[in-house]
Amino acid sequence: MPIPSSSPSKARTLLRDDVYRQLRDAIVDGTLAPGESLRDGELAEWLGVSRTPVREALLRLGESGLVVARPGRSTTVAVVDEDSVRNARDVVAAMHALAARIGVPLLTDDQLEGMRQANARFTAAIEAEDAEAALAADDAFHDVLVVGAQSPAIASVLEQYTPVLRRAETLRFLSIDRFASAERHAQLIDLCAAGDAEGASRLAFHMWHSLPVGDPLTE
Repeated sequence: MPIPSSSPSKARTLLRDDVYRQLRDAIVDGTLAPGESLRDGELAEWLGVSRTPVREALLRLGESGLVVARPGRSTTVAVVDEDSVRNARDVVAAMHALAARIGVPLLTDDQLEGMRQANARFTAAIEAEDAEAALAADDAFHDVLVVGAQSPAIASVLEQYTPVLRRAETLRFLSIDRFASAERHAQLIDLCAAGDAEGASRLAFHMWHSLPVGDPLTE
């Protein structure tokens, strides 16, 4: 049998992943608010897709703790639960520490320059109090080491748990000392440039594990 010129299975996979990311990002940035009811038909109409990729995306979001499904009743956006955020923080910190330990010896000069540029964008964003741009730049900064570690397992775990943490950060963005984060970014770059994998690993862990997890409205 001739090999088809196109791959429907690949197209379905790309669509499924795209729908997942769109819903995930809408939850993280607050477009879909905590406690909001999620109806697959309405979401499918909003995204311009069928219900199948939406249902698959909601299952994945449930696994990461961003969505709560009650069989036979309803599916809602999960509330920002302190225990869930703490658990996500612990996992994410451990994964970034491991990524630094593995990735630092493999970093290229271009990747180090990418970290510097990402930190410059991060600094500009926090000066402008632009939470979305700051978190995007922070992701780009830390992704350098994650990519450098060349570990699909680390990347997969981070993809599952980081959104829980990012949503909490978005809600409490103005209460976090972001300028201190920019300084720690610079310190991490220096450790990476010096080839100090263990020092970079310890700092990466601290950067993530020191993030507060309480409700910003009650602190």
